[in-house]
Amino acid sequence: MTSRQTERRSIPLLPLRGVLVFPGMVLHLDVGRAKSVRALEQVMVEDQEIILASQVDLSVDEPAKEDLYEVGTLAYVKQMVKMPNGTTRILVEGLKRATIEQFNENDEYYDVSITIPEQSSDVDDEKATALMRTVLKQFENYTKLSTKVSKDTLKSVQDIDDPGYFADLVASHLPLQIKRKQSLLEAFSVEARLEKLLEILENEREVLGLEKKIGQRVKKSMEKTQKEYYLREQMKAIQKELGDKDGKGGEVEELRSKIESLNMPGNVEEKALKEVARYERVPASSAESSVIRNYIDWLTSIPWSEKTEDRLDLAHAEKVLNEDHFGLEKVKERVLEHLAVQQLTNSLRGPILCLSGPPGVGKTSLAKSVARSIEREFVRISLGGVRDEAEIRGHRRTYVGAMPGKMIQGMKKAGVMNPVFLLDEIDKMASDFRGDPSSAMLEVLDPEQNNQFGDHYLEETYDLSNVMFITTANQIAKIPAPLRDRMEMIHIAGYTELEKQAIATDHLLPKQIEAHGLTKQDIQIREAALLKVIRYYTREAGVRNLERQIATLCRKAAKMIVAKEKKRVIVTEGLVTELLGKPKYRYGKAEEEDQVGTATGLAYTTAGGDTLAIEVSLANGKGGLTLTGKLGDVMKESARAAFSYIRSKAEEFGIDERFHEKYDVHIHVPEGATPKDGPSAGITMATALLSALSNRPVLKEVGMTGEMTLRGRVLPIGGLKEKSMSAHRAGLTKIIFPKDNEKDLDDVPESIRETVEFVPVTHFDEVIAHALGGVIDERE
Repeated sequence: MTSRQTERRSIPLLPLRGVLVFPGMVLHLDVGRAKSVRALEQVMVEDQEIILASQVDLSVDEPAKEDLYEVGTLAYVKQMVKMPNGTTRILVEGLKRATIEQFNENDEYYDVSITIPEQSSDVDDEKATALMRTVLKQFENYTKLSTKVSKDTLKSVQDIDDPGYFADLVASHLPLQIKRKQSLLEAFSVEARLEKLLEILENEREVLGLEKKIGQRVKKSMEKTQKEYYLREQMKAIQKELGDKDGKGGEVEELRSKIESLNMPGNVEEKALKEVARYERVPASSAESSVIRNYIDWLTSIPWSEKTEDRLDLAHAEKVLNEDHFGLEKVKERVLEHLAVQQLTNSLRGPILCLSGPPGVGKTSLAKSVARSIEREFVRISLGGVRDEAEIRGHRRTYVGAMPGKMIQGMKKAGVMNPVFLLDEIDKMASDFRGDPSSAMLEVLDPEQNNQFGDHYLEETYDLSNVMFITTANQIAKIPAPLRDRMEMIHIAGYTELEKQAIATDHLLPKQIEAHGLTKQDIQIREAALLKVIRYYTREAGVRNLERQIATLCRKAAKMIVAKEKKRVIVTEGLVTELLGKPKYRYGKAEEEDQVGTATGLAYTTAGGDTLAIEVSLANGKGGLTLTGKLGDVMKESARAAFSYIRSKAEEFGIDERFHEKYDVHIHVPEGATPKDGPSAGITMATALLSALSNRPVLKEVGMTGEMTLRGRVLPIGGLKEKSMSAHRAGLTKIIFPKDNEKDLDDVPESIRETVEFVPVTHFDEVIAHALGGVIDERE
């Protein structure tokens, strides 16, 4: 561009909002601001020229220099008319580009100093012609796509020879934003202006092309939707005329009648009918349709008012419980108490019982018997391994594949509002980042809250207060305290040998004989053989493994009969070994003779009771204490306490007072692969240690259990019944136990109390008297 500053002058300014005037443009403008009107009045008195500049921010009423673009258009005011509404209309013609240098002080109107460059074309004729032709071609293509530019405009542009005027005229006809128009106004160079205009036209043409494609696509989509709607309406009309109820209309009517017949609570029925109305409106092809239909199905398949009549007959209930289970007197008594109260009040909410005990003692089958005894429906869900709170409360409907939680699923399966609901393995629930299901169970198992149980999927509360909940657990300690507090604990201990024999004879054997296609004439298991199976082939609190061994005997017998080796199989003691192999366990693990440094302790495990032989050995050393046998922290602490007690009483016991400086002591509990823990081995460890240090043997027929303090006091323990049964199984004849546990002797089977001597003790001195045959002192 070749230019020189030929003119610098002061001139009134007219700020424009949302409008930009190019040189060569003639248009009307409406002016309303007082300063602008005064500026126009001043202009009309003088040479009728004014500078027009566009505002950057349209919302500013009193623009300053920074609110206006620096480059504007010098214009000639051809006409000025006062309008009836108070505004002033002017007709202006753009003359030249001008740059605003500064604002002059003037309170009446905007007065600015401008510079007007004298321009001459900066592009040669050939290049100008080429650029103009290219711009014209693009403008022609643009007018074909755009509805905003007429063909007459294209004709008026085609006849212009001046490149600068041509560029400004084309730009003035493009519907561009002020910012983009301003960039063209600021292009003083004609060549730069044409190139920028070419770039803008190409972009606009591409945008218009895309708009056209999108518009056609939307139009097709709308036509398709309208067509489908029309066809669906026609289908409805045809179905109605034909009386066809198989269409969606008939389905909706069936759903409505079903909802009305279910006797739902008012708010639930209202919600269900609302969802049916939505289902009717939504097209069948829509994904939402199947979601709504699934939700309606759940609402209509859950029992809202159906109940079964309880058979409140105590004699019948007791008969059923006794038929299905041998023993378990406490549990049966509790169930009968509940039935008696319900018979008197007719309004008792379902109690929450927790049956705890080792595996295989009949917790799950007992819950079935309870349901059968009162003639209620029975539902069981397993909570073992449940980690997600949504498995209890359900998922919200917004999720893909959402469904209610296990509680509502169980109620659907039951079909009535008052089933016996078994929550199996409640101590096996866990929690992780998906929530804590045990916390969700708090509402389920609280009689004060569960009449308003909230499931996320249903979005309506459900009444669980009529349900009789029974839970099972192997270890009560693993149930969270708040949840444990809501349940009534009933402990089911392991079975004695006599009980196992009775269960096997009355229940397990007939069941397995039938399951293997045999009859009582085909197989007979002698009493002695059955006792051998119990003693030498199983070691458990329950009868699950015993049932497996009986099943094995039945299979072997079936094979013999089919192979025609025998017509009838009578299982004797000798045949048991032949059929089941060598014994898996030792019965009567008591030592064959009195041993020095070895004492027999009694332990309680999840599988029932067991005996532990605790061994102590001494070696020359410096008083180190080694503990082996995979012991837990509590058991290790018991061993250290026993060591400290023996050391503190060394003089009284007549042993070397400096033994802790001369010997290394090693305490070992055999079956080292099995983890062991708990404080009840305290007196056993102290006895074995004292035996090793005094070289006095521990009586082989004695078993013991009890926690010991540093002062020698014997504290109470748990699981006396199971420990007594393990001692009896091992062939022990005397059990030393804490005196505070005497109350638990009532739970020990009478058959064991008749054959085993129970010795209650309060101090370790009493343990010595019975385990080592008398008090040890230095005078002996």
